[in-house]
Amino acid sequence: GSLVMCYAALSGAAEKLPITELRIGEHKVLAETAATEASRALGLMHRKQRLADNQGVLFVFTASGFHSMWMQNTYIPLSVAFIDDLGIILNVADMTPLTTNAHTAAGFARYALEMNQGWFAARGIRAGSKVEGLAAAPAPK
Repeated sequence: GSLVMCYAALSGAAEKLPITELRIGEHKVLAETAATEASRALGLMHRKQRLADNQGVLFVFTASGFHSMWMQNTYIPLSVAFIDDLGIILNVADMTPLTTNAHTAAGFARYALEMNQGWFAARGIRAGSKVEGLAAAPAPK
């Protein structure tokens, strides 16, 4: 019972993540921002609905590093961009739903941005592209 209540509390909290408005070239992204341990751990787990076209989830890490993402309990096909302190995309990885293989930053990442799979590629956004607006994201806890 307590596990269910804990999950209900987490999923309730996940719906109220702050939104950070980002810009990559001419593309605007409204990113739910996961800046706490609990929200980073939950990410997009258990959601069945695809994200809206320019909607994503921004993960803000407490320190830069070779962070990894995986798709355990995640049903939506996603692409993740790992981003350094300066807002430069280090690499983009496509992730398959319900898998546990790790996708790791190609360098010291401070952020990760998850979007619908293929979103970055369809817009020509790749390693070296600049993400603006990251300074407005909540500080990580």
